[in-house]
Amino acid sequence: MLVSILLWLLIGLFVLALVIVISLVAATLLIAAKAERLVPTSGQFVAIDGNRIHYVDEGEGRPIVFVHGLGAQLHHFRHTLFGRFGPGYRLIALDRPGSGYSVRAKGTTGRLPEQAEIIRRFIETLGLERPLVVGHSLGGAVALTLAMEHPDAISGIALLAPLTHLEVGVREKAGLLYIRSRLWRWVMAYTVAIPTSLRYARPTMEFIFAPQPVPADYMIHGGGWLGLRPAHFHATSTDFMAVEEDLGRIEWRYGGITMPAGIFFGADDRVIAVRTHGEPMKDRIEGVDFEAVDGLGHMPQFIEPDRVIAFIKRIAERAFAGRNISSD
Repeated sequence: MLVSILLWLLIGLFVLALVIVISLVAATLLIAAKAERLVPTSGQFVAIDGNRIHYVDEGEGRPIVFVHGLGAQLHHFRHTLFGRFGPGYRLIALDRPGSGYSVRAKGTTGRLPEQAEIIRRFIETLGLERPLVVGHSLGGAVALTLAMEHPDAISGIALLAPLTHLEVGVREKAGLLYIRSRLWRWVMAYTVAIPTSLRYARPTMEFIFAPQPVPADYMIHGGGWLGLRPAHFHATSTDFMAVEEDLGRIEWRYGGITMPAGIFFGADDRVIAVRTHGEPMKDRIEGVDFEAVDGLGHMPQFIEPDRVIAFIKRIAERAFAGRNISSD
Protein backbone atom coordinates (compact mmCIF):
# COMPACT_ATOMS: atom_id res chain seq x y z
CA MET A 1 0.00 0.00 0.00
CA LEU A 2 2.77 2.45 0.97
CA VAL A 3 4.70 1.61 -2.20
CA SER A 4 1.61 2.29 -4.29
CA ILE A 5 1.08 5.68 -2.61
CA LEU A 6 4.71 6.68 -3.16
CA LEU A 7 4.47 5.63 -6.82
CA TRP A 8 1.38 7.75 -7.39
CA LEU A 9 3.02 10.63 -5.56
CA LEU A 10 6.06 10.43 -7.84
CA ILE A 11 3.81 10.26 -10.91
CA GLY A 12 1.89 13.27 -9.65
CA LEU A 13 5.09 15.26 -9.09
CA PHE A 14 6.36 14.32 -12.55
CA VAL A 15 3.10 15.44 -14.18
CA LEU A 16 3.18 18.70 -12.20
CA ALA A 17 6.76 19.36 -13.24
CA LEU A 18 5.89 18.58 -16.86
CA VAL A 19 2.94 20.99 -16.76
CA ILE A 20 5.18 23.74 -15.31
CA VAL A 21 7.84 23.20 -17.99
CA ILE A 22 5.27 23.21 -20.80
CA SER A 23 3.74 26.40 -19.38
CA LEU A 24 7.15 28.10 -19.24
CA VAL A 25 7.99 27.06 -22.80
CA ALA A 26 4.60 28.31 -24.03
CA ALA A 27 5.03 31.62 -22.19
CA THR A 28 8.53 31.99 -23.65
CA LEU A 29 7.34 31.41 -27.20
CA LEU A 30 4.40 33.82 -26.79
CA ILE A 31 6.68 36.56 -25.42
CA ALA A 32 9.16 35.98 -28.25
CA ALA A 33 6.41 36.15 -30.87
CA LYS A 34 5.20 39.44 -29.40
CA ALA A 35 8.76 40.80 -29.47
CA GLU A 36 9.18 39.92 -33.14
CA ARG A 37 5.81 41.45 -33.98
CA LEU A 38 6.61 44.72 -32.20
CA VAL A 39 10.21 44.97 -33.46
CA PRO A 40 10.52 43.25 -36.85
CA THR A 41 13.65 43.00 -38.97
CA SER A 42 14.70 46.37 -40.34
CA GLY A 43 17.71 45.70 -42.54
CA GLN A 44 19.51 43.20 -44.73
CA PHE A 45 21.23 39.88 -44.13
CA VAL A 46 24.65 38.61 -45.14
CA ALA A 47 26.26 35.21 -44.54
CA ILE A 48 29.64 35.32 -42.77
CA ASP A 49 31.31 31.94 -42.17
CA GLY A 50 28.06 30.26 -41.21
CA ASN A 51 26.72 33.24 -39.27
CA ARG A 52 23.68 35.08 -40.66
CA ILE A 53 24.28 38.74 -39.90
CA HIS A 54 21.45 41.28 -39.80
CA TYR A 55 22.52 44.87 -40.47
CA VAL A 56 21.36 48.30 -41.56
CA ASP A 57 23.34 50.41 -44.02
CA GLU A 58 22.53 54.09 -44.55
CA GLY A 59 24.17 57.06 -46.27
CA GLU A 60 27.26 57.54 -48.42
CA GLY A 61 30.80 58.62 -47.66
CA ARG A 62 33.19 57.77 -44.85
CA PRO A 63 32.29 54.30 -43.52
CA ILE A 64 31.51 53.85 -39.82
CA VAL A 65 30.63 50.44 -38.37
CA PHE A 66 28.70 50.32 -35.07
CA VAL A 67 29.05 47.35 -32.67
CA HIS A 68 26.56 47.09 -29.81
CA GLY A 69 26.97 45.83 -26.27
CA LEU A 70 25.86 42.84 -24.20
CA GLY A 71 22.22 41.91 -24.68
CA ALA A 72 21.66 44.80 -27.09
CA GLN A 73 21.13 45.09 -30.86
CA LEU A 74 21.56 47.54 -33.74
CA HIS A 75 18.67 49.81 -32.71
CA HIS A 76 20.93 51.17 -29.96
CA PHE A 77 22.57 53.13 -32.79
CA ARG A 78 20.05 53.23 -35.61
CA HIS A 79 17.33 54.77 -33.49
CA THR A 80 19.55 57.17 -31.57
CA LEU A 81 22.27 58.36 -33.95
CA PHE A 82 21.67 57.59 -37.61
CA GLY A 83 19.10 60.27 -38.34
CA ARG A 84 21.27 62.99 -36.76
CA PHE A 85 24.64 62.39 -38.41
CA GLY A 86 24.19 64.46 -41.53
CA PRO A 87 25.73 63.83 -44.97
CA GLY A 88 29.20 62.53 -45.77
CA TYR A 89 29.06 59.26 -43.81
CA ARG A 90 28.06 55.71 -44.56
CA LEU A 91 26.67 54.28 -41.32
CA ILE A 92 26.45 50.53 -40.82
CA ALA A 93 25.13 48.93 -37.64
CA LEU A 94 24.94 45.17 -37.21
CA ASP A 95 23.46 42.73 -34.76
CA ARG A 96 26.39 40.79 -33.32
CA PRO A 97 26.09 37.01 -33.91
CA GLY A 98 23.19 35.62 -31.90
CA SER A 99 21.89 39.05 -30.89
CA GLY A 100 18.91 40.80 -32.44
CA TYR A 101 18.11 39.00 -35.68
CA SER A 102 21.62 37.71 -36.38
CA VAL A 103 22.05 33.94 -36.14
CA ARG A 104 25.25 32.53 -34.69
CA ALA A 105 26.88 29.61 -36.51
CA LYS A 106 26.86 26.23 -34.81
CA GLY A 107 29.96 25.52 -32.78
CA THR A 108 30.95 29.15 -32.31
CA THR A 109 31.93 30.32 -28.85
CA GLY A 110 31.29 34.07 -28.73
CA ARG A 111 34.85 34.69 -27.60
CA LEU A 112 36.31 38.12 -28.31
CA PRO A 113 38.85 37.09 -31.00
CA GLU A 114 36.11 35.13 -32.75
CA GLN A 115 33.72 38.10 -32.71
CA ALA A 116 36.48 40.43 -33.91
CA GLU A 117 37.21 38.08 -36.82
CA ILE A 118 33.52 38.06 -37.78
CA ILE A 119 33.48 41.87 -37.79
CA ARG A 120 36.62 41.83 -39.97
CA ARG A 121 34.95 39.42 -42.40
CA PHE A 122 31.79 41.56 -42.36
CA ILE A 123 33.86 44.62 -43.30
CA GLU A 124 35.55 42.64 -46.06
CA THR A 125 32.28 41.21 -47.39
CA LEU A 126 30.62 44.61 -47.61
CA GLY A 127 33.70 46.03 -49.32
CA LEU A 128 34.24 48.73 -46.70
CA GLU A 129 37.58 50.52 -47.01
CA ARG A 130 39.08 50.61 -43.50
CA PRO A 131 36.07 51.99 -41.59
CA LEU A 132 36.02 53.67 -38.21
CA VAL A 133 34.54 51.23 -35.68
CA VAL A 134 32.28 52.47 -32.89
CA GLY A 135 31.82 50.03 -30.01
CA HIS A 136 29.51 50.42 -27.01
CA SER A 137 30.04 48.51 -23.74
CA LEU A 138 30.95 44.90 -24.67
CA GLY A 139 31.10 46.14 -28.27
CA GLY A 140 34.00 48.29 -27.08
CA ALA A 141 35.90 45.16 -26.03
CA VAL A 142 35.19 43.66 -29.46
CA ALA A 143 36.43 46.85 -31.16
CA LEU A 144 39.60 46.86 -29.04
CA THR A 145 40.25 43.22 -29.95
CA LEU A 146 39.70 44.06 -33.62
CA ALA A 147 42.19 46.95 -33.35
CA MET A 148 44.83 44.66 -31.86
CA GLU A 149 44.33 41.58 -34.01
CA HIS A 150 43.30 43.13 -37.35
CA PRO A 151 44.68 46.69 -37.36
CA ASP A 152 44.90 46.86 -41.16
CA ALA A 153 41.13 46.30 -41.48
CA ILE A 154 40.09 49.55 -39.78
CA SER A 155 41.16 53.19 -39.49
CA GLY A 156 40.31 53.87 -35.86
CA ILE A 157 38.07 53.09 -32.89
CA ALA A 158 35.57 55.29 -31.05
CA LEU A 159 34.44 53.62 -27.83
CA LEU A 160 31.33 54.45 -25.81
CA ALA A 161 31.42 53.28 -22.17
CA PRO A 162 33.65 50.37 -23.21
CA LEU A 163 34.31 47.21 -21.22
CA THR A 164 38.11 47.19 -20.97
CA HIS A 165 39.19 45.24 -17.87
CA LEU A 166 38.20 42.01 -16.17
CA GLU A 167 36.71 42.75 -12.74
CA VAL A 168 36.66 40.63 -9.61
CA GLY A 169 33.16 39.64 -8.49
CA VAL A 170 31.46 40.03 -11.87
CA ARG A 171 29.91 36.56 -11.77
CA GLU A 172 28.10 37.42 -8.53
CA LYS A 173 26.35 40.28 -10.36
CA ALA A 174 25.47 38.22 -13.44
CA GLY A 175 22.29 36.58 -12.17
CA LEU A 176 20.73 34.30 -14.78
CA LEU A 177 23.48 35.03 -17.30
CA TYR A 178 26.21 33.08 -15.52
CA ILE A 179 25.61 29.60 -16.95
CA ARG A 180 28.65 27.46 -17.75
CA SER A 181 26.86 24.51 -19.35
CA ARG A 182 25.76 25.04 -22.96
CA LEU A 183 22.93 22.55 -22.50
CA TRP A 184 21.68 24.20 -19.32
CA ARG A 185 21.96 27.59 -21.03
CA TRP A 186 19.64 26.33 -23.75
CA VAL A 187 17.20 24.85 -21.22
CA MET A 188 17.08 28.12 -19.28
CA ALA A 189 16.61 30.15 -22.47
CA TYR A 190 13.43 28.26 -23.37
CA THR A 191 11.94 27.95 -19.88
CA VAL A 192 12.71 30.28 -16.98
CA ALA A 193 14.86 33.06 -18.45
CA ILE A 194 12.44 34.95 -20.67
CA PRO A 195 9.40 35.11 -18.31
CA THR A 196 11.77 36.10 -15.50
CA SER A 197 13.46 38.74 -17.66
CA LEU A 198 10.09 40.21 -18.61
CA ARG A 199 9.07 40.37 -14.96
CA TYR A 200 12.23 42.26 -14.01
CA ALA A 201 12.60 44.23 -17.26
CA ARG A 202 11.72 47.59 -15.72
CA PRO A 203 14.20 47.56 -12.79
CA THR A 204 16.87 46.12 -15.09
CA MET A 205 16.44 48.96 -17.58
CA GLU A 206 16.33 51.55 -14.81
CA PHE A 207 19.69 50.27 -13.56
CA ILE A 208 21.23 50.32 -17.05
CA PHE A 209 20.05 53.85 -17.85
CA ALA A 210 20.63 55.33 -14.38
CA PRO A 211 20.93 58.08 -13.34
CA GLN A 212 18.83 59.06 -16.37
CA PRO A 213 15.27 57.74 -16.83
CA VAL A 214 14.49 55.01 -19.34
CA PRO A 215 13.30 56.55 -22.64
CA ALA A 216 9.58 56.00 -23.10
CA ASP A 217 10.08 54.48 -26.56
CA TYR A 218 13.00 52.22 -25.66
CA MET A 219 11.22 48.86 -25.74
CA ILE A 220 10.04 49.31 -29.33
CA HIS A 221 12.10 51.96 -31.10
CA GLY A 222 15.19 51.17 -29.02
CA GLY A 223 14.69 47.45 -29.70
CA GLY A 224 14.32 46.47 -26.05
CA TRP A 225 11.73 43.80 -26.80
CA LEU A 226 14.24 41.83 -28.87
CA GLY A 227 16.10 40.88 -25.71
CA LEU A 228 13.03 38.87 -24.66
CA ARG A 229 13.67 36.03 -27.10
CA PRO A 230 15.30 32.70 -26.17
CA ALA A 231 18.00 32.82 -28.89
CA HIS A 232 18.95 36.33 -27.78
CA PHE A 233 19.19 35.29 -24.12
CA HIS A 234 21.31 32.27 -25.09
CA ALA A 235 23.70 34.52 -27.05
CA THR A 236 23.87 37.07 -24.23
CA SER A 237 24.77 34.40 -21.68
CA THR A 238 27.31 32.91 -24.11
CA ASP A 239 28.91 36.34 -24.65
CA PHE A 240 29.05 37.00 -20.91
CA MET A 241 30.83 33.71 -20.26
CA ALA A 242 33.23 34.31 -23.17
CA VAL A 243 34.43 37.62 -21.72
CA GLU A 244 35.81 35.76 -18.72
CA GLU A 245 37.91 33.65 -21.08
CA ASP A 246 39.59 36.50 -22.94
CA LEU A 247 39.43 39.96 -21.42
CA GLY A 248 42.08 39.44 -18.74
CA ARG A 249 44.56 38.38 -21.41
CA ILE A 250 43.63 40.99 -24.00
CA GLU A 251 43.84 44.00 -21.67
CA TRP A 252 47.62 43.63 -21.42
CA ARG A 253 47.97 44.37 -25.14
CA TYR A 254 46.26 47.79 -25.30
CA GLY A 255 49.62 49.54 -25.49
CA GLY A 256 50.10 48.12 -28.97
CA ILE A 257 47.18 50.09 -30.41
CA THR A 258 48.57 52.90 -32.56
CA MET A 259 45.54 53.91 -34.65
CA PRO A 260 43.37 56.94 -33.77
CA ALA A 261 41.27 56.04 -30.72
CA GLY A 262 38.75 57.77 -28.51
CA ILE A 263 36.81 56.87 -25.37
CA PHE A 264 33.57 58.53 -24.29
CA PHE A 265 32.27 57.78 -20.79
CA GLY A 266 29.48 58.84 -18.50
CA ALA A 267 31.12 59.72 -15.20
CA ASP A 268 28.09 58.31 -13.35
CA ASP A 269 27.92 55.02 -15.27
CA ARG A 270 26.66 52.37 -12.81
CA VAL A 271 27.11 49.42 -15.18
CA ILE A 272 30.76 49.94 -16.21
CA ALA A 273 32.60 52.28 -13.88
CA VAL A 274 34.73 54.97 -15.51
CA ARG A 275 37.40 54.66 -12.80
CA THR A 276 37.91 50.98 -13.71
CA HIS A 277 37.30 50.87 -17.45
CA GLY A 278 37.86 54.44 -18.61
CA GLU A 279 40.51 56.37 -16.71
CA PRO A 280 43.20 53.63 -16.79
CA MET A 281 43.02 53.71 -20.61
CA LYS A 282 44.48 57.22 -20.68
CA ASP A 283 47.89 55.66 -19.99
CA ARG A 284 47.34 52.49 -22.03
CA ILE A 285 46.68 53.88 -25.53
CA GLU A 286 48.99 56.65 -26.65
CA GLY A 287 47.15 59.75 -27.84
CA VAL A 288 43.71 58.47 -26.88
CA ASP A 289 40.97 61.11 -26.99
CA PHE A 290 39.24 60.74 -23.61
CA GLU A 291 35.97 62.47 -22.71
CA ALA A 292 34.03 61.92 -19.49
CA VAL A 293 30.68 63.63 -18.92
CA ASP A 294 29.49 64.38 -15.39
CA GLY A 295 26.02 63.12 -14.51
CA LEU A 296 25.80 60.77 -17.49
CA GLY A 297 25.18 57.03 -17.24
CA HIS A 298 25.80 53.96 -19.38
CA MET A 299 23.65 54.82 -22.40
CA PRO A 300 25.07 58.09 -23.75
CA GLN A 301 23.81 57.53 -27.30
CA PHE A 302 20.22 57.69 -25.99
CA ILE A 303 20.73 60.58 -23.56
CA GLU A 304 23.30 62.80 -25.30
CA PRO A 305 23.16 61.78 -28.99
CA ASP A 306 24.47 65.08 -30.37
CA ARG A 307 27.43 65.04 -28.01
CA VAL A 308 28.17 61.42 -28.90
CA ILE A 309 28.01 62.23 -32.62
CA ALA A 310 30.40 65.16 -32.14
CA PHE A 311 32.80 62.78 -30.37
CA ILE A 312 32.56 60.16 -33.14
CA LYS A 313 33.09 62.79 -35.84
CA ARG A 314 36.13 64.08 -33.97
CA ILE A 315 37.72 60.62 -34.02
CA ALA A 316 36.61 60.15 -37.63
CA GLU A 317 38.53 63.28 -38.67
CA ARG A 318 41.71 61.72 -37.32
CA ALA A 319 40.94 58.25 -38.66
CA PHE A 320 40.13 59.40 -42.18
CA ALA A 321 42.75 62.15 -42.44
CA GLY A 322 44.20 62.21 -45.94
CA ARG A 323 41.62 59.73 -47.21
CA ASN A 324 39.65 60.26 -50.43
CA ILE A 325 36.04 60.07 -49.27
CA SER A 326 34.72 59.27 -52.72
CA SER A 327 36.75 56.03 -52.76
CA ASP A 328 35.00 54.56 -49.70
